[in-house]
Amino acid sequence: MSSACDSCPSKNGCTSQDSCPSALGKDPLAAGSSIKTVIGIASGKGGVGKSFVTSVLAVQLARKGYKVGIMDADVTGPSIPQSFGLTENLRANDEQLIEPALTSTGIKTVSVNLVLEDKEAPVIWRGPVLNSLIKQFWGQVNWGPLDVLLIDMPPGTGDVPLTVFQAIPLDGIVLVATSQDLVSMIVNKARNMASMMKVPVLGMVENMSYVKCPHCGEEIRLYGDGSSIEKSAAEIGSKVTDRMPLDPEVTKLVDSGNAEKVSDDLLAGTTEMAIGLIGK
Repeated sequence: MSSACDSCPSKNGCTSQDSCPSALGKDPLAAGSSIKTVIGIASGKGGVGKSFVTSVLAVQLARKGYKVGIMDADVTGPSIPQSFGLTENLRANDEQLIEPALTSTGIKTVSVNLVLEDKEAPVIWRGPVLNSLIKQFWGQVNWGPLDVLLIDMPPGTGDVPLTVFQAIPLDGIVLVATSQDLVSMIVNKARNMASMMKVPVLGMVENMSYVKCPHCGEEIRLYGDGSSIEKSAAEIGSKVTDRMPLDPEVTKLVDSGNAEKVSDDLLAGTTEMAIGLIGK
């Protein structure tokens, strides 16, 4: 065994050393935790609805009966707690592990905004501190058994996304973008980073794809026909799993902490893709 196994809490009962995250250079989970599938939700830039997609995907998977967790890794712009109306600060248990917050439907959640006393205080931390927090959110949380952990990653290709790629055994990422050519170019940077880190792109979500007229039902494309995202997905053998409309009613639900009340038909393709991955 490599020296990485020496500090692993599961080393005495380990039966799968070849696939052990610690042996592969990944950080181990806390004792008592097991996560079957880990999916990152990523983007090349901010403001494209990555946290929204993370929240809705978590809700849809929980409705299907899966045990779901969310790690809010967007440390400087955390918004997952607001999506679910979570306000209580996280606490440690007797084993000094962080107990995740629970949404009303049982989705386990950790976020820096559930640690800070002042929820509006800016997180002005340098890279090493940010990276240490991400590792704590992975290896020092009492996740228990989960079917899937969704990681809401910060935008771009900086320190924190790199830590997620290097320290956590991702099964793949879902890229979120709008269809503007400029945004698609930036998303390609995130796509290429995933390729360099040998993490597959499971699918791409085109967010804010269109607005549906409430009177006639016509779909009004906001940022073009989506061909640039189709091209990006095809280049890496992936596909656009969903095209999400800009719907003020859905936005209002999420902004008010009621993400668990969104309709069943949102993100149907991405949900199906995730279920297929969990089932493998």
